[in-house]
Amino acid sequence: MSEVKVVGLGLATLDVLMRLGEMPTWERSVPLSGFSLDGGGPVGTAMVAVSRLGVPAGYVGIAGTDKVGELKIGSLVENGVDVSRLVRRSGPEPQIVIVYVQEETGERLFSFVRGFHAAQLAIAELDREYIISADYLHLDGHYVAAALRAIQWMHEAGKTVVLDGSKTNRRVSEPMRRLVEHVDILICASGFGPGLTGLSDVRDVGRTILDMGPSIVVQTDGENGSYTTTRDDHFHTPAFPVDVVDTTGAGDVFHGAFIVGLLKGWDLRTTATFSSAVSALKCTKLGGRNGIPLFGQVLSFLRERGIDIDVYKT
Repeated sequence: MSEVKVVGLGLATLDVLMRLGEMPTWERSVPLSGFSLDGGGPVGTAMVAVSRLGVPAGYVGIAGTDKVGELKIGSLVENGVDVSRLVRRSGPEPQIVIVYVQEETGERLFSFVRGFHAAQLAIAELDREYIISADYLHLDGHYVAAALRAIQWMHEAGKTVVLDGSKTNRRVSEPMRRLVEHVDILICASGFGPGLTGLSDVRDVGRTILDMGPSIVVQTDGENGSYTTTRDDHFHTPAFPVDVVDTTGAGDVFHGAFIVGLLKGWDLRTTATFSSAVSALKCTKLGGRNGIPLFGQVLSFLRERGIDIDVYKT
C-alpha cells in the first residue's frame, strides 16, 4: 500500500485556460494574452499543493479513458500525487473546464462540458484501508454518498476530515450541509458561510458553523485574506499583495497548505499565514497548479517579509 499522509476524495479536472482582456462575441474575436492546459478541481489541486509542499498525498476520484483523461491523470502523477485508487470510467473524460481569465484582475469565468457532474463514485469503489491510512481526508462536496462513508471510516479510526466549501452566492445545498455537520474542519470561500447560516457577519458565521459540527472554521475572502474561528479564538489573516496573473485554484491551494501546516504541528495563526503565502505565490502564474510553490520557496517568501516560521515545531 502506498504511504500517504493526506487523501483527497472529490473532483479533479483538466482546465483549458485562456487569459484575455475581454470576452469574444459571435461578431468579434479577441486575442489571447495567455494560454495553458493545467490540472484543476478543488480536491485534485489541493492534493497537488500538499505534494509539492513535501507531504505524500493521494487522490480518489474518477477519470475517463481517452487522451484527455490521460492528461488529467498525468497532471496529478507528475506532481507526485498517488493515483493508485483512482477509478477509470470507459469513455471520454467528462470533467473538463474552460477557464477565461481576465488579464487585468486575474478573476475567472468557467464553462463546463455537458455531463460534467453525471459520473458518480460508488461506495463499493472505495478502499477503506487506503483512506484510513492517511492522517487527513480532504473533501469538496462531490460524490456525497462516498464522502459520507469515508468520513465514517476516518472518524472510526480517530482521523481528521477537512471540507472545502466553494464560493457561492446561493443557499448551500442540503447534501453539502450534511457534510458540514460531519467534518472536523471547514475551510470555505466567500459566500459559503452566509449561504449556510443566513448570517452576514464573519464572526457570527464562524461561531454558528461551529455549532453545526466543525471544530475549526476558516473563511477565505480573496485579497481580503482569511478569518479563522474556533471555540477559543477568532482572528484575521491578511492576504499577501503580489502581482496577480490568475486566481484560479487559489482557495484550493490554501486548503492543501492548511492541512500541511496542521501536519507540521503549527498553531492556527502560523498555519493560516503559511497558507496565505502559498496561495499568493500560486496567483503569480497562469493555471491552478502551475504556480504552486515548493516548501522552501514559501519559507523564503515569508522571510523576505520578516516572517520566520519554526519548521521544526511539533
